Amino acid sequence: MNRLFVRSQLQRFLEEDLGTGDITTELLCSEETVSAAIKVKGRGVLAGLPFVQELFLMLGGVYIRPMKGEGEAFEEGDVLLELEGRAEIILVGERLALNILQSLSGIATRAREFAKALEGTDIKILDTRKTTPGYRFFEKYAVRVGGGRNHRFALYDMVLIKDNHKRVAGGVREALRRVKDRLGPAYRVEVEVESLDELEEVLSEGADIIMLDNFTPQMVREAISLINGRAEVEVSGNITPENIKEYIIDGVHYISSGSIIYGASWVDLSLKVL
Repeated sequence: MNRLFVRSQLQRFLEEDLGTGDITTELLCSEETVSAAIKVKGRGVLAGLPFVQELFLMLGGVYIRPMKGEGEAFEEGDVLLELEGRAEIILVGERLALNILQSLSGIATRAREFAKALEGTDIKILDTRKTTPGYRFFEKYAVRVGGGRNHRFALYDMVLIKDNHKRVAGGVREALRRVKDRLGPAYRVEVEVESLDELEEVLSEGADIIMLDNFTPQMVREAISLINGRAEVEVSGNITPENIKEYIIDGVHYISSGSIIYGASWVDLSLKVL
């Protein structure tokens, strides 16, 4: 974890919430020292604990005692962590700490559902760039905690030719040609295909990874037969924990789903002063 980057992000989050100061807490608190606990109202997988620890370290004056480990499953009624220290600091950090834990634990919980569905296979579950602006680092971190893997982090770290790139270039064959003419050896090339005819064009030009977008399981089988080991295969499009087992097919290397992040529900947590 890049601690300097995390601190800069947490500082930004604090500035958004705290602004010029917590007027309620400033009017109410003096020098009280309190104990508090973050408790669970549902089931899930814990994610975000290192960020909450870093948050209170930045704020100062609070001791944190984790009761569950990062990536550990929890049940309703469990205590995730205990806090002890200055009341004003705990109250200032309360909502941000809860927002981080609730959102990231929700993503880790959903990622764990996908990962468990693929247990016993060599298929890897991937997220996408469908993330909350400004919060991507944290959301993709939570995917890994839950047992998933990250697809490209941003536009700069991988070549991925998608539908609009093909339209701009006048077709997938021309898009691939342009990329290969200008591409150095540092990047792999992935191409999204939307039909078996388009797949044939990609195979004639060559790609490292072929993403089968919105293919039915039967179409995936046909595509894998055509690819015949010439590229790695990623399957994507409307895949959920409920239907993912239909895509456990020999020859599939990756399954990607944006819903790991955007489809995750926040875990219900509360912080209570004891």
